[in-house]
Amino acid sequence: MIETAAILAGGLATRLRPITEKIPKSLVEVAGLPFIDWQLRLLQERGLRRIVLCVGYLGEQIEAVVGDGSAWNLEVKYSYDGPRQLGTGGALVQALPLLGSTFWVLYGDSYLDFDYRAVAGYYDEQKSDKPGLMTVFGNHNKWDTSNVIFVDGQLLEYNKWQLRPEMKFIDYGAAILEAAAFEQAGPPPFDLADLYHKLVQQGRMSGYEVTQRFYEIGSPAGLEEAQSFFSGRAEQER
Repeated sequence: MIETAAILAGGLATRLRPITEKIPKSLVEVAGLPFIDWQLRLLQERGLRRIVLCVGYLGEQIEAVVGDGSAWNLEVKYSYDGPRQLGTGGALVQALPLLGSTFWVLYGDSYLDFDYRAVAGYYDEQKSDKPGLMTVFGNHNKWDTSNVIFVDGQLLEYNKWQLRPEMKFIDYGAAILEAAAFEQAGPPPFDLADLYHKLVQQGRMSGYEVTQRFYEIGSPAGLEEAQSFFSGRAEQER
């Protein structure tokens, strides 16, 4: 089981303004709790033990709330962008010394409830010369714009910029990467999607279909839907 995850939480969250003018997206309240609380609880329940938060905009607020992660029975470290934004890919390059050789990559605005252990097991069994795995979801343009061609268990194309009718799947938002995947990456800043696109083109990224839908707070509509979902969860826990 891969027990370490990087959470990319350094964006400016412009789509959620004015909410995010004074707080980072990870601390937006959802059903009475900061969104990151829901994330960390889930990851601990799914067997993860070490989290590296890649932060930038108002990241010190996240660190003040999460601390060392002991409240969630996790070990949490922080990797800051510094004086300039590094992009999602550059943020991971900066965090590599904290992440080890193989790790999960997740986004700070997404709640992804799936079987992490099963996906990690699949990766360990088949990785060979592939330093990455992308989870994909049969989206059919329902929740967001589909950007993946995935056929008979094979990841054939990932492209956020040139969309095609054959794209029925979407990048679910959880990936497994090895540090070696960044050997071809250019200098920061760069978008992680560029690296994914290159790895898929080279046949060096495998795919795994998950069927549990995702929740996200990256947009007002997503936040509203997440509020409804987590309000139901909160009621069950009372």
